Amino acid sequence: MAMAMQGLDVQAAEILRGQVLEICIDTAFLIAGLTSYAIAAIRRRSGVRTFLWLGIWSASYGLLHILGERAVVLALPHRLWSAIPYIQTTIVYLMLVVAALAWLTLLVGLMRRIIIALVIAASVTGILGVAWFAFTGVDDKFLAINNLLAAGVLGILAVTVISKKLSQKYLLLPERGFLVFGTLAFSIEALCANVVHLLGSHTPMLFDHLGFAVLLVAFGYSALRMTLKNEHRLLTIESELEIAHQIQSSILPTTVPEINHLRIAAAYHPMTAVAGDFYEFLPVDDDHAGFLVADVCGHGVPAALIASMLKVAVQSVASEASHPSKLLCGLNRVLAGSLQGQLVSAAYLWIDMQARTALYSAAGHPPLLRSNHHLESFESNGLLFGVLPEAAYPVRELPLTKGDRFLLYTDGISEPENAAGEPFGDKRLAEVLQQHQSLPTADLSHRILTEIEAWQRSSEPRDDMTLIVIDVD
Repeated sequence: MAMAMQGLDVQAAEILRGQVLEICIDTAFLIAGLTSYAIAAIRRRSGVRTFLWLGIWSASYGLLHILGERAVVLALPHRLWSAIPYIQTTIVYLMLVVAALAWLTLLVGLMRRIIIALVIAASVTGILGVAWFAFTGVDDKFLAINNLLAAGVLGILAVTVISKKLSQKYLLLPERGFLVFGTLAFSIEALCANVVHLLGSHTPMLFDHLGFAVLLVAFGYSALRMTLKNEHRLLTIESELEIAHQIQSSILPTTVPEINHLRIAAAYHPMTAVAGDFYEFLPVDDDHAGFLVADVCGHGVPAALIASMLKVAVQSVASEASHPSKLLCGLNRVLAGSLQGQLVSAAYLWIDMQARTALYSAAGHPPLLRSNHHLESFESNGLLFGVLPEAAYPVRELPLTKGDRFLLYTDGISEPENAAGEPFGDKRLAEVLQQHQSLPTADLSHRILTEIEAWQRSSEPRDDMTLIVIDVD
């Protein structure tokens, strides 16, 4: 037994000496593929999907040829030998699918749809081919169909890449020169290999490796250029969003007004770098002030731009601070021509501490809440801004008593959902207000946000959150 094993080792060593170059090349493809796959897995961004499929493609090619080297097979444990034909057959049939998926990350439009159809056909063919081999031991039953599909994919891609008109229309690449060279080199090598095969001979395997390597390098270089361009664009967008965030933060109040017998706190939590929520204080003197909260429908930059427009619009109607209906009518009129189909809700509370009264009006906004031993909800809504250029906004007059606590807020406070899809709701908001009636205004606003955060802990925030808490002494 020992002599047999020793003889087998000698045989493997002799074969290895004759195949060392092939094994080194195959290993290089395998390592390059695994490296590309690892980079894509670590980055986990959509822009690196190309490298994920490119890595699988290269590693599959390397593994297929390594398993075809007798020296490698002889060096493997005997129990693995029976699995090798199944691995090779699977790679042969499904490598086309992997290659096409790598190309898909560079394609758009009609060419993308065509390649997707061919990927589906190749997948079905590959599954049938592997299954047929598993049950019958015949590994080339569907190989002709697979080769025909491969020729079709290669032909379509080659024409798309080489044609300037088609590449500009269907390729997501900043430049295609190197990819044209790589695709041509691979196509010419594949064509020559097939012609020679039909003549009953074969080309050296080194030519196959060289053609494939040139294509991989060209493909990887082009994908890298595209990824770097996308990364640069993302960095530019992030930088611009940071500037927009700073600008938007600068238009919001930095302090609360000091009004006799009022204690005021405000909280503003945007969902993203820029938000569609807006709030403003309109103090007139030590006894009179207005409080505005607004919410632009939607999120992101468009909503943030309109929220910024509100700052200018409020300044233009500030003279009507003591008349909620006129102020909201003026805001709607100023914004109507600029909203471009967007809608805005708003709520405005005017407080007169000399007369101990408050006036409230709103435009499609969540109700004003008042708590003092019991909770009250006030709705005095007109149309959302942007529905009609002229709209009426009814006003509700409220007497003020010591201990009154008012809450103005956007729907980001009441609508957050938990993992089960249940909204936080007005009921839970009322419970928080009632349970923490003794907390100061700033602490209460913090408590409300904490409760909401705990409620949606397992789900992503979906809306901006803004609230103003006002206590009357």
